[in-house]
Amino acid sequence: MAPIAPLGAFEQLLLLAVLRLDAEAYGASIARELEEIAGRAVSRGALYTSLDRLEDKGLLRWAAAKGTPARNGLPRRLYSVTPAGVAALRGSRETLRRMWKGLDHLLKEPTS
Repeated sequence: MAPIAPLGAFEQLLLLAVLRLDAEAYGASIARELEEIAGRAVSRGALYTSLDRLEDKGLLRWAAAKGTPARNGLPRRLYSVTPAGVAALRGSRETLRRMWKGLDHLLKEPTS
């Protein structure tokens, strides 16, 4: 099995948003989650380009889901993180833990 390439910060945010949303991980809800939780606004084009890139890497997949009346019944894409995506997130988390180790005293919030 080929090693998993390190995830970029935005890729991590996208995968984490999809995990958080679970069965509600549609494009619009992912964008809202990124803005509300991560404070990161994203254009529709950047969002779908990045989601497609994660799918190409095998870290994300989507399935067609029933549309809503607001969409005139048009199907929506429901996203989910693949096992490889979960492994990539675990690897990224572990790398960050190793990099942070021993630096807490330098990066703590100032008291005054």
